[in-house]
Amino acid sequence: MKNISIYLAICALFSFSSCGMFELDNYDLPDETLQGEVVDSETGEPILTDQGSEGIRVRLTELSWGDNVVPNPDFFSMPDGTFQNTKLFPGTYNVRIDGPFIPLIREDDRGVPLADETQTVDIQGVSHVRFEVQPFLLVEWVKEPEVINGKVKAQVRVTRGVSEEEFRSQIEPMGGYSNSFTNVTDIQLFVSYSSTVGYRARDERWSSQMEFSGSSFNSRLGETITIESNGTIPEGRMVFVRAAARINYDTPRGSGTRRWNYNEPRQVLVY
Repeated sequence: MKNISIYLAICALFSFSSCGMFELDNYDLPDETLQGEVVDSETGEPILTDQGSEGIRVRLTELSWGDNVVPNPDFFSMPDGTFQNTKLFPGTYNVRIDGPFIPLIREDDRGVPLADETQTVDIQGVSHVRFEVQPFLLVEWVKEPEVINGKVKAQVRVTRGVSEEEFRSQIEPMGGYSNSFTNVTDIQLFVSYSSTVGYRARDERWSSQMEFSGSSFNSRLGETITIESNGTIPEGRMVFVRAAARINYDTPRGSGTRRWNYNEPRQVLVY
């Protein structure tokens, strides 16, 4: 009888413990939302970019937990420069973005802060942020792309979104400056069945590129550049095309990721 009583007491103890364990896990899932947009500080136009790790990187750091907190997992913007995260806990966050524009955080080679244009936001419900930045390049359609014998022929214009002098004034104090940073290194014509056409959504059979060495592209800034797709796209197919260009500068600094500035996607019928 004594053994039975002990057995029942142990069972009761485990039963209560199990209930307590389930109660501890019964937290609400994060459901606060941050929405953002990234625009040209001069024109107000959206910063068009890639959808993926070559696009605009968004980094959130929740400040509610004090100093030395680890940032949330990074995420990336949409091709039109907007971004959204719907799975956040309420709290105070630092919002940092990195993309094909003058860096928001700039430090000298000793780590001394020179500028911090990130934003601190109290996220509760749906919160919104707007970043006004200086894009490295502007890529524009000169005329609508056309199809000739199964190839897309595009005419684009590339200009600087920030002058070489302004770029240098912002970047040189960070140390290790090189005149080669402002060199335009390549122009891409991305072709895809997807409306999110870009580096991460491209068909390699038809996408093409033009590469430039040193400062050789400088004389072509503002001129009409003609670029044609590769291969032959089958007749009757509907494809999306976009052009992109980049300079010889990585963001964030030291990451090795040189990000493209884009123009708007266009849909064309191959006939």
